[in-house]
Amino acid sequence: MTESLIWWSIAIYLLIAIGIAIMSRQGPSESMSGYFLGNRQMNGFVSALSYSATTYSAFMMVGLAGLTYAGGVGALGFEIIYFAGVSLVAVFGPKFWAVGKKFGYVTPSEMLGHRYNSKHVAMAVSIASCIFLIPYSAVQLAGVGYLLQGITDGAITFTTGVVLATVIAIFFSYIAGIRSVMWTDSLQAIMMIVASTLVAFLVIQGLGGFGALFDTLATEHPQSLTVPGPGLFSFVTFLGLTIPWFFFSISNPQVSQRLFMPSSLRSMRHMLIGFLVFGFIYTMVSVLWGFSALAAFPSLASADLATPTLLASEFVPPVLGVIVMIGIMAAAVSTIDSIMLTLASMVSRDVYANVKPNVSEKRQLLVGKFVVPVIALMALAFAELQLDLIAVLSVAASSGLVAMVPALIGAFYWKRGTGVGALVSVVGTSAFVLLMYATGNSLLGLPAGVWGIVVASVLFVGVSLATKPHQATTDAFFAAISEELSKKRSTTTDQATKEAAA
Repeated sequence: MTESLIWWSIAIYLLIAIGIAIMSRQGPSESMSGYFLGNRQMNGFVSALSYSATTYSAFMMVGLAGLTYAGGVGALGFEIIYFAGVSLVAVFGPKFWAVGKKFGYVTPSEMLGHRYNSKHVAMAVSIASCIFLIPYSAVQLAGVGYLLQGITDGAITFTTGVVLATVIAIFFSYIAGIRSVMWTDSLQAIMMIVASTLVAFLVIQGLGGFGALFDTLATEHPQSLTVPGPGLFSFVTFLGLTIPWFFFSISNPQVSQRLFMPSSLRSMRHMLIGFLVFGFIYTMVSVLWGFSALAAFPSLASADLATPTLLASEFVPPVLGVIVMIGIMAAAVSTIDSIMLTLASMVSRDVYANVKPNVSEKRQLLVGKFVVPVIALMALAFAELQLDLIAVLSVAASSGLVAMVPALIGAFYWKRGTGVGALVSVVGTSAFVLLMYATGNSLLGLPAGVWGIVVASVLFVGVSLATKPHQATTDAFFAAISEELSKKRSTTTDQATKEAAA
């Protein structure tokens, strides 16, 4: 695979993606809801593909494949736990959608601030999200850097790949906000799933078929097919990685913000079903890539080079390899531009607007657009540090975001939860997780991924029981959920009756 083929392929992809992004525009977006939520009018098909492309980023084809290469079959168990956690969308999704529609929330942090009648909660959640998601954004940029560096044997440097991904992400974010991101996501998701699946089968056939692949693994790398595996995973390590990952769909604001966007609950249901189908296929393909790289190239210097090495090998035709490379790069860009938009909306809506009350919607949007490149440049600087395994860094970010989970669950299911409880839980747990990572990530033999949810829950429940909730806001919030969902159920029943009569 030549360097010129890679650059021409990137250029063609950009031309197509930019065309799609421009066509997605519906005039200038002058409201926060229009720019960051697509006016809450996204259909199920686009939402499913965008949700998939945003969630399954460089982490999957580079990170999960690398984790499989280093840790064996435990990596599949790790990702299946995340997959099980997506069931939380079925539980919380309709409630997010209902209160978003009723109160006009733009961000999850705005929702929490209103539910607990505390602007400090909204600000704390926003700032904590920035602290933990900027490193996660850096993971996506690093994925592109490792990919281009590995596939060209260093001809394209790590820094070149990181800068390229940053520029593309900023550009897509600016064209039409979330609409351009979601429509380009749809193109990227289709590329990702089709090309990567085809390559997986070609590589496995090149290794002699499924039987030969697993015979090789059983003979030469038997620990990769057993639990806990060749040494990366222990029970405690596995637990520390999977607990934050289970809550990913509600703890990560760039994902939970998507629950405000579908035009209806039916669209949300289609989004969830489509994502589950996509996710299962993509998970299996990523794990098979890791196993294939282990069988074919057992002595790589870094596990994160498993995918680039496979794509540059004789098992993959150059044209198909470059298509997959573009798909992985596009997936990383999809995730970082979604994170940039989410964090920008949180900073402008929940930090700037709370510091300067009564600021206009137009001014908030202007601030949000200014914040986008700032976040991108901070992520770029962090990516240049080239820290640790991509998969481990991803989970480290999620360990911190677990601080929001008890407050989120309490928002919908515990009327006794208070603003002070939510604030202490978010701030205290975020500080605790940062301290753990700064001092070796171990307390009584357990990592931050285990302690985070425990500390957050104890602080939220304990402080809430010691303080009083704001009853009027709490009652209005729960009433809005019942009202919107019952209204939707009545509409659905009426439609079904009419269809039956016809």
